[in-house]
Amino acid sequence: MTASLHQIQGLLADHGYDVTEVNADVLKIREVESGVSLSAVLANDILFLSLTCITAPESAITPALMRKMLDSNNGISTSHFQLYPAATGQVAITLNNFCKLQDMGPEDEDDILSCVHFLLIDVIAARGVVGNIS
Repeated sequence: MTASLHQIQGLLADHGYDVTEVNADVLKIREVESGVSLSAVLANDILFLSLTCITAPESAITPALMRKMLDSNNGISTSHFQLYPAATGQVAITLNNFCKLQDMGPEDEDDILSCVHFLLIDVIAARGVVGNIS
């Protein structure tokens, strides 16, 4: 059985997350207590999760900031940063994670819940790494 976004939405909702379908390909997942939101996209059997840490001017993405983001001792253990173009002259700094799904059995459910949890934990360290840039 191949995973569907509907199954993933149900799993996360059953575990206390507020989950809405943005469109046929994207879910918005909100951790209710903190209000932190992330996006999920299912492509074939890979669930991609992304959380925007901050949107900043392109000029704020300095070599020193990039070194901090890529440093293996930056406190982020399971996720990774990516940069995406945002509004004119702006860059979104996101934290990302993913998991490969098999048959939507208990192992996949655990992987999905773990990936979301790890991303929510890593964002605390990520916000410390990127700081308050502008």
